[in-house]
Amino acid sequence: MFGFQSRQRTVFFTSIVVKNNRDAIIARDKKAFEQEIEHPEGVNVMLRALQYPETPLARTTRDVGTQEEAPREVDLEAIKGAVRTILKAVGEDPDRPGLLDTPRRVAKMYAEMFSGLRSDPARHLHVTFPESYDEVVLVRDIPFTSMCEHHLLPFQGVAHVAYLPNGRVTGLSKLARVVEEVARRPQVQERMTETIANLVETELQTAGVAVVIEAEHSCMSIRGVKKPGSATVTSAMRGVFRENPASRAEIMSLIHKS
Repeated sequence: MFGFQSRQRTVFFTSIVVKNNRDAIIARDKKAFEQEIEHPEGVNVMLRALQYPETPLARTTRDVGTQEEAPREVDLEAIKGAVRTILKAVGEDPDRPGLLDTPRRVAKMYAEMFSGLRSDPARHLHVTFPESYDEVVLVRDIPFTSMCEHHLLPFQGVAHVAYLPNGRVTGLSKLARVVEEVARRPQVQERMTETIANLVETELQTAGVAVVIEAEHSCMSIRGVKKPGSATVTSAMRGVFRENPASRAEIMSLIHKS
């Protein structure tokens, strides 16, 4: 059962679905009741248990608007049909020889580029080893390609992932695998940075995590403002790297050391 509270009322729904990764919450059972209640924090969304009719929610977040359905297989036929529609809309003939197989190729490309939607990158961090080492572990310059969710154009760059162990370490390649799988989904760079930091912090129970991503976005290099070579840098700090300026300065110097 799920409900949200406001200063005026509490509304409960017996079950819900979330569609299209938007803020729309649809009541499957239209019978709902309202109870007057005073709540000082305004609207407070409470999710105790949420699942789709057939499969559980793949991942929950703090924001209801970003709730995601459990991963499903890519509908290649739907993508192929959409590509044909786009080609016609821009004035092309999707049946001419050069474009005849383009819808299939594009569908296959999207299945590959968005494969991260159907995987759990946290699994790579489940294998750890006891270790008394308590200094920085940093893997720099991990190359990646992701897809901007605003224009469905790629952005490419490198990720730097560091953590302070708290009695256990993981394999170095696991950090690179996490970056690779998180990158394979439509997103913004800011969210990608936070997602990686949250995964490392949660799964490894670290004393500190630092993630810095540097990337060039084709949505601003080949269209719009057209500024090739412009780099976007985002960072996410956790634990000691967020709380201690000296530790933060140290890890940034290691990341940018030539």
